[in-house]
Amino acid sequence: MKIVTYNVHKCRGLDSRTDAQRIGEVLRGIHADIIALQEIFSSKHSNLAQAEYLASKLHLHLAFGRTRHLGRRRYGNAVLSRWPILNSEVLDISWRRREKRACLRADVDTPFGMVHVFNIHLGTSYFERRHQVRSLFALPQLNQTLFGPRVLIGDFNDWTRGLATRMLAERFESLNMQLHVRRRRSYPGFFPLLHLDHIYFEKPLHIEKAELVQTRLAKVASDHLPLVATFFWGTENQETLSTTRTAGLQK
Repeated sequence: MKIVTYNVHKCRGLDSRTDAQRIGEVLRGIHADIIALQEIFSSKHSNLAQAEYLASKLHLHLAFGRTRHLGRRRYGNAVLSRWPILNSEVLDISWRRREKRACLRADVDTPFGMVHVFNIHLGTSYFERRHQVRSLFALPQLNQTLFGPRVLIGDFNDWTRGLATRMLAERFESLNMQLHVRRRRSYPGFFPLLHLDHIYFEKPLHIEKAELVQTRLAKVASDHLPLVATFFWGTENQETLSTTRTAGLQK
């Protein structure tokens, strides 16, 4: 099961050109099963509907979570999925008078079982992020027993191991980029300096491999690079993994 997080920056690239089709080509090359997008528009007007356009072009199910309005357009986070999204909701994690922020929860009915995707976009202030992670942990959706693992994914705007990172790492498994990729930084796309995009998850999910997509197109299509993780569902025992693959349970 391949999951990607991608801050698409309103589909505006580093060349100052807004092009949802270009973002679609980057995603098409990844062949992900679940896609978490941040900073994307949705609208009733077809020429402004970036999230709907990408879902249609990639033939994926869509859940959109509005954070705020920018002009006529709804602006926020989206989850695209190869499999049905049975439920979605927007969780407000805004802090004081800072820019509104939200977490989009989407419950995805995969062939392996239910996966609860929390697509998160935290703020740029250190103290803001501390409040937002505390707010997340106070939500019943993060504390109730769910049928299936949670995946917390997105742009956490956190390049230091501050309180927000420590709290998340204590509660969830985390993608250790050092084990999978030589360069961990995903922002800005053309010359990455910061590691802002993260993936946290629960067992029985385990990371098989991860990568930052650094194609020529990806480096210019947005100000972030896509972060991709391939999961298998089960124990870390490789013999068990081989058995499940043989049985056709692993894509």
